Amino acid sequence: MTPSIAIIGAGLGGLVLARVLHVNGIAAKVYEAEASPDARAQGGMLDIHEHDGQRALKAAGLYDEFVTLIHPGGEATRVFDATGNLLFHNDDDGTGGRPEVPRGALRQMLIDSLPRDTIHWGMKLIEAVPSGGGPHTLRFGDGTTVVADLLVGADGAWSKVRPLLSPQTPTYAGVSFVETYLDDADDRHGPSAAAVGPGGMFALAPGKGIMAHREPGAVVHAYIALLRSEDWFRAIDFADARAARATIAAEFEGWAPPLRALITDGTSAPILRRIYSLPANHTWNRVPGITLIGDAAHLMPPSGEGANLAMIDGAELGQALAARPHDVEAALTAFEQTMFHRSAAAATDAAALLATLFGPASPASLVGMFDTALARS
Repeated sequence: MTPSIAIIGAGLGGLVLARVLHVNGIAAKVYEAEASPDARAQGGMLDIHEHDGQRALKAAGLYDEFVTLIHPGGEATRVFDATGNLLFHNDDDGTGGRPEVPRGALRQMLIDSLPRDTIHWGMKLIEAVPSGGGPHTLRFGDGTTVVADLLVGADGAWSKVRPLLSPQTPTYAGVSFVETYLDDADDRHGPSAAAVGPGGMFALAPGKGIMAHREPGAVVHAYIALLRSEDWFRAIDFADARAARATIAAEFEGWAPPLRALITDGTSAPILRRIYSLPANHTWNRVPGITLIGDAAHLMPPSGEGANLAMIDGAELGQALAARPHDVEAALTAFEQTMFHRSAAAATDAAALLATLFGPASPASLVGMFDTALARS
């Protein structure tokens, strides 16, 4: 008998899992707290890697559709110092192994690939209660109750499913990002748009940085990074956009004007993104009828790997279940052991990247990393 499968969270990992199960003839239900696919903005650009994200999309039968979403030139990279000196550039034309796509478009492609009744929107999980031999009773905010033989937590950093497997909770990584946008950038913010170029840009110094990326529609999307305590950021009133911009910009006094304008000239209110992580070696003992994927399983600082890991988690879990439809526990055991090894290595690399970006040798440390990568390619 095929188990009933409940996936909590309609992010990239949960959606890839549902799609891979679907193409293998296995039904699943996805429960998402957001009211609709358009309930909030889905973030900026993602670089989708050949060895994991693209492999997941091939398993989902969606690779050809993915190719149509690629943003030409998005792989181009520039590195500046605080004074605006260009230290590194690689103006890739977008045909390399890490093409950039808009996260929202990629997510919508996955949503559209599923039967209409797969995703249940506005379903905020309140609690999941094990009932003995593996099934879980799920209680949602609207009063709905669902029983699932297999529960998959794909519900991100603050997962409601994780406590059933692990006592670990995310801890602050020592850095926060402040998100800003420049709309109509080429016409209204020409010097900043020119600095960013066709793809991504890093302007760095020890303890801080401005990272930006060009998006479709002449939008420049920036993340302003500061190694500051949570209390430092709590003292900023982000409801007062002007004051928040001024406080953040003061940390970049003396930086080149086109770079600093990515903070001061934002066309929408700045958004604070605190960065949290789980231990790099986060694992759990096998518990019948439940597992985790994506950030719920292995939250780590941004490194270009998070979305890719979530997608390959979803694809490999779907494939494991399809290969062992009558032995779910064997499928989960095999999947988890592979995931634990992969995510531990990626989390270690992510922590090292933070030191490369914002450590005492920055920005030379990042230039050295890129030079080494080019020499190996």
